[in-house]
Amino acid sequence: MTKNANMLGILGLGHRSTLFYLDALNKAYHEEEQGYSTCPFILYNTDFNSINPYLPNQFKKLLPTLTSYLSNLEKLPISHLLVPNITLHEAMDKLDTNLKIIHPLPLSVNFLKKKDIKETIVFGSKYTMTSTYLSNYFSSKGIQTRSPSNKDEEFIDALRQKIYSNTETLADRDAYNALIVKYSNKAHILIACTELSILNHPTHVVDMAQLQITEALKQIKQH
Repeated sequence: MTKNANMLGILGLGHRSTLFYLDALNKAYHEEEQGYSTCPFILYNTDFNSINPYLPNQFKKLLPTLTSYLSNLEKLPISHLLVPNITLHEAMDKLDTNLKIIHPLPLSVNFLKKKDIKETIVFGSKYTMTSTYLSNYFSSKGIQTRSPSNKDEEFIDALRQKIYSNTETLADRDAYNALIVKYSNKAHILIACTELSILNHPTHVVDMAQLQITEALKQIKQH
């Protein structure tokens, strides 16, 4: 099979979050190209049950499965890989691949530095908000990350699980939006969870998933 340098690969994971990425990519691509255009990519769908039970950091279980998926992806005519799960990138970092991962952490750092933003409050899974994976990386780049209060962390983590199962309510969304207002008065908010990205956010909120999508479109245009 001939290698196509501008073909985007997408690792299909959780149903709702993956569809969010696919829909966002197609909408953004169509806005630029018009007509009947749809975003060109290859979707490699997985059984997310082989991954999700071992997130975020059961690497002995995660890495062999991811290695197998990457091996199959490397046989496809793709150059860049979009992974629609922010937490999974910690495991991806431990693997060697010829594919160029559209990685949310360096994309976020580059964006924040361009905007001269030196402090963020992270909204994500409980693990992401409390572990050192994200905070250490940003700290090494001169950007401070903080977490919401323990009570608000619990709410945000419970909400993202509801979003995954498509059971969130209007009251849940209203409470979440209130937290956005509350914390955006203190610092820029960084959305580091794909499920949360499904919700609408004000323009001043920095969303890792949206940065991935923007970069994916950029790579398609450049090649």
